[in-house]
Order: sequence, then structure tokens, then C-alpha cells
Amino acid sequence: MANKRNLKKMINYICSDLFSECVAASLYGKKDKEDINAILTSILIVHNNFICRISHPEPGMAKKGYFKDLKDKFNIQAGEIIDQIANI
Repeated sequence: MANKRNLKKMINYICSDLFSECVAASLYGKKDKEDINAILTSILIVHNNFICRISHPEPGMAKKGYFKDLKDKFNIQAGEIIDQIANI
């Protein structure tokens, strides 16, 4: 299990890359600003949600299983955001 600091750094790095990719795609594409703003908002919500979940794990759940589940869910949501950016 990675420590919380490294996990937070990983989430920050991935979300900042997603955010910059979305901004770059919006500059080069002719897509509706509302769609782009919705994607940017979803990136920020995912970032805040998972950072808070790292800081406050669920009581009664095994730490190793909790953080594995957290990483899996983050990867799924990041993949969905990547697909949305690709469709811009």
C-alpha cells in the first residue's frame, strides 16, 4: 500500500493533466463552452472527492482493501473523463 502522501500526489498529478488536456482540447476544437465547462467541473469534483476520501477512510474497512477500491474507482472515473475529452 502506498502512503497517503504519494496517493494524493498521484491524484493531483493526474487531475492537473486532465484539466490541462481539456483546456488544450477546447482551444483547438470548436465545441460548446458548456460541455467544456461541465468536463472541467467534473474533474474538480472528482479531485476533491478522492482527496477527501484519502484523508478520511471508512471505519471498519480494511485499509488495504479500502485504498485498492479507491484507486480502482479513481481509474474508472479518470477513464470516463478521458473519453469525454477525446470526444471534444
